[in-house]
Amino acid sequence: MNPETFSADTVIDAVSAVFMVIGALMSLAAAVGLLRFPDLMTRMHAATKPQVLGLFLLLFALGLQMRTWWVWPVLVVAWIFQLLTVPVSAHMVGRAGYRTKHLHPELLSTDELEAVVQQAAGKRGFTDDDGGAATDGR
Repeated sequence: MNPETFSADTVIDAVSAVFMVIGALMSLAAAVGLLRFPDLMTRMHAATKPQVLGLFLLLFALGLQMRTWWVWPVLVVAWIFQLLTVPVSAHMVGRAGYRTKHLHPELLSTDELEAVVQQAAGKRGFTDDDGGAATDGR
């Protein structure tokens, strides 16, 4: 065996290729989950969990391939931005989907949000079922 075949560049290329393939598969799994899962809650899970990990692996592979130090802070900022915004957006979509009844309640093991929504609707004098009409008949 030739010692030059296992140089640092070869190892970096191999690790980078593995991370790119795994990251692409994770992103593909997220896309398939968005298309195939039956309801909003499971689709949100598919859109957030594997997508963030897949992006991390792809960004890490890109950083390895670039072989320069200045690209790492940019990649870390991009990943942190995704890590902070994806859960928040999924939370907001989930709350909106819950309030507009775009979920399958039979698939939920517990419904912790129902009491909060009913209490908020009661305080304002509105209900979610009547589209915002006042409860006093006006």
